[in-house]
Amino acid sequence: MNPTPPKGRGSSLAIDSRFLDWQREPFDDGWDDAAPAPATTLSIDTARTVITYNQSPDIPFDRSINPYRGCEHGCAYCFARPSHAWLGLSPGLDFETRLSYKPDAAATLRRELAAPRYRCAPIALGVNTDAYQPVERQLGLTREILRVLRDCRHPVSIITKSALIERDIDLLAELARDRLAHVMVSITTLQPGLARTLEPRAARPARRLQTVRALAEAGVPVGVLCAPLIPALNDHEIEVLLDAAAAHGAGSAGYILLRLPREVQPIFERWLAEHAPERAARVMSLLRQSREGRANDPRFGHRMRGSGPFVALYKQRFDLACRRLGLGARGTPLDSTRFAPPALPGTQQTLFQEAGDKPS
Repeated sequence: MNPTPPKGRGSSLAIDSRFLDWQREPFDDGWDDAAPAPATTLSIDTARTVITYNQSPDIPFDRSINPYRGCEHGCAYCFARPSHAWLGLSPGLDFETRLSYKPDAAATLRRELAAPRYRCAPIALGVNTDAYQPVERQLGLTREILRVLRDCRHPVSIITKSALIERDIDLLAELARDRLAHVMVSITTLQPGLARTLEPRAARPARRLQTVRALAEAGVPVGVLCAPLIPALNDHEIEVLLDAAAAHGAGSAGYILLRLPREVQPIFERWLAEHAPERAARVMSLLRQSREGRANDPRFGHRMRGSGPFVALYKQRFDLACRRLGLGARGTPLDSTRFAPPALPGTQQTLFQEAGDKPS
């Protein structure tokens, strides 16, 4: 176990999966052999479906698509880290370095959308892990998915902290013209130094603001998600961050209080000890005061916002700033009435189409 995160990584911990029959403990044998920074490895995800459904009352969508498992951005606070434990991998370094992807995601999506029982509703793209993380530049799965959604006139919402989304502005602008697309750019802080250690492989804050401007100028409804809001670390930035978002064309805004489910707590606490030791005790104390005495509160209705006087103050400050700037709480409602199921090769519909294309 390395005492500090390898260069470009967010976690120094290699916590073992809680589902394994064994666990490792660090041991100092006296040798000071610095291990090289771990490279990113890719494996194929053989999931038979690509759309995931949920019944959570805390989020404004009931279905999502995640073309990747794990995320190279390496955010120390990422709530999705514990999902790697299901794969027998570490929610720490493995989450950032051992990724899996769905090479047939677009084809699988096309089959699911073509099913007679499918009923259209907005799909959230890249919620558990960022659909525009660095590996997307190489694999292009997210763009293939967007093409399928564009062809079917299917509404989609996206959350990202990557400037790579600008590559797909052509598709997003086309969807947006029919109220079929909305983007939220996640901006945690405007402090470059803080962002560099907290989100080591994500775009710089100033670059994310440029992405907001590029999307807005292309006619794509775009908002900013101030997430996570971390007491005593970035909570003083609420107003200045929203000012910057509005100045760059954002039309909506939201926020989420820091969540520390399962293995995320020791990973984040280690990050605090390494990068903000003078604030560590204060951060965790205020977080517990906002989580009814716990570091994490998983209950529906509480996990995203928390409770208590500090949380009430956050909401008041956020709401006042949004009203002053004309920022809505949600983006423009997306239109599900334009959906046209895709025609799969070999189906009756495509046979009729092929017959109709032949000269008489």
